[in-house]
Formats: sequence, structure tokens, C-alpha cells
Amino acid sequence: MGWVESIQTAIDYMEEHLLENMTIESIAKQANSSPFHFQRTFSILTDMSVGEYLRQRRLTLAAQELANTDHKIIDIAYKYGYETPEAFSKAFRRQHGMKPSDVRKNIGKLKSYNRLAIQVSLKGAEPMKYKIVEKESFQVVGIKREYSFANGENLKGIPKFWSDVHQDGTDRLLATMNNGELKGILGVCVPNTNESSNQMMDYWIATAHMGEAPEGLQTLEIPASKWGIFEVHGPMPDAMQKTWQMISSEWFPSHQYEYAGTPELEVYTNEDPSSPDLYSEIWIPLK
Repeated sequence: MGWVESIQTAIDYMEEHLLENMTIESIAKQANSSPFHFQRTFSILTDMSVGEYLRQRRLTLAAQELANTDHKIIDIAYKYGYETPEAFSKAFRRQHGMKPSDVRKNIGKLKSYNRLAIQVSLKGAEPMKYKIVEKESFQVVGIKREYSFANGENLKGIPKFWSDVHQDGTDRLLATMNNGELKGILGVCVPNTNESSNQMMDYWIATAHMGEAPEGLQTLEIPASKWGIFEVHGPMPDAMQKTWQMISSEWFPSHQYEYAGTPELEVYTNEDPSSPDLYSEIWIPLK
């Protein structure tokens, strides 16, 4: 079974068990993937977290039930996973812009988030430039923050992390310390190997550096790997996001490689991030 087919199998599983308390482990298992890489790939392909998708689908079905039945609101709230009518009403208003009781009065318009269907589009007009290389382990130094996949916290938090680093000058400090083989400032996405924290990830802003880390910075060993190195052309963040989507939806389905499960890298140069000619790279460990 191919990667995209595996993702669709996991989506079908979520739909079949929407009224149950699913774990990310059970969902990722349907795609033969680790929880970390399933959540990361899902968010790249859909621009939402697994938790957001489940919440949107449940509230869509809850709205349909409100509109088409005379079931009590409190019973519908419990059915779709809300412990109190107040929690259900708050989530319902956030998605639909109205109270559950308004549906019965035909006030306002509901939002429908439909069942996802993953499709692959192989675009010969936009070839992807990449190479496969093997590298020995190397050290990076930098700072890290921990993010949760729940509610898309990682999608919101990481851009703010970069903004903070630009403002406080950490990126300039890292640029002066870049004495390793890999040039540039790195965004390093590290899977959390703690089975009790599969909803968490570490994200580093770092640079390749040989030697001790100065005060305020930490070190991370990047293991020896076979890397898929993908070229990224264009301004940030759109070009990087587009390339990630192409890797997940087009490249992996067309090749025999799988994620190796070790840290992934985004490599940024010191050029103007808004330049249409900006060159960056994505490094993915493969097996």
C-alpha cells in the first residue's frame, strides 16, 4: 500500500470512529506510520492538525443532527464528545458563528467541513530537483522549543519562534558560529521519542558547529543518515510550504523511500527571505 493510500486509510478510520475517543497511536497505525510523522504529514497535506480535523467533522455532523432531528441539545453534545452543554456551545459558536439553539430557529448559516479525500497530482510541468546523499553524523548548536500537534500549536508557534529569533539577534549569533560542513541557519524538526508524548515535538533553530556551545545555546547530534535533499526556490514561507506539500503528495508516492524517523532539516541562507530568487533546502532522512 502506497503512502497516500495509507493516509486515506487513516482518514477512513477516523471517519468510522468519529464518535469514539481515538488515540493518535491508533490512527497512525492505520497508515503504518509513527504518530509523529503521521501528524506532521497530515498537517502538511491539509493545513490543519488531526485534532482540528476531528473537531471540525464532529461539529459538522452535530450541526446536521441539530437541523434534521429533534434530539435534545445536551444529548447531541454528549454524543459528539463534549462533557457539558457549555463546552459544546462554545465550540459550536467558534465553528459555526451561532449557538446550537439558533439552528433550531433557522438563524444564520452553518459551515460544513466535508470528509477528506487525499488525491495525488503528478505534475511534470513542475519538476522537483533533489539528490540523495549519505552523510556522517554532525553537531548543531542552537535553541529549541517544544510544541504540541494538538490544535495545530506547532503550525502557529514555529513562525513566532522564528520571529523572536530575528528580533533578539539569535539568528545573527548563529550565523557567526556556522563552522560546520552544512552552511546556513537550520530549522530542525525532532520527533519526540517518549511514547507518552506522541503529541509533542522539539523544534530547533540552529547551525552546524564543531566545538562547545556558548552559554545560552544547546547542542544536538544529527545522526548519520541517507538524506533526500530538495531544492526550494522562492520567498518564505510560501516556497518552503509548497515544497513540503510536493514532497508529501508527489515525491514520496512516486518513490520507494520512507521517512527514517530521525530529525528533518530546513536549511536557510542569509539572503533576503522575501526575494523571488531565494534558495533554500529541505533535508529528509530516508530509509
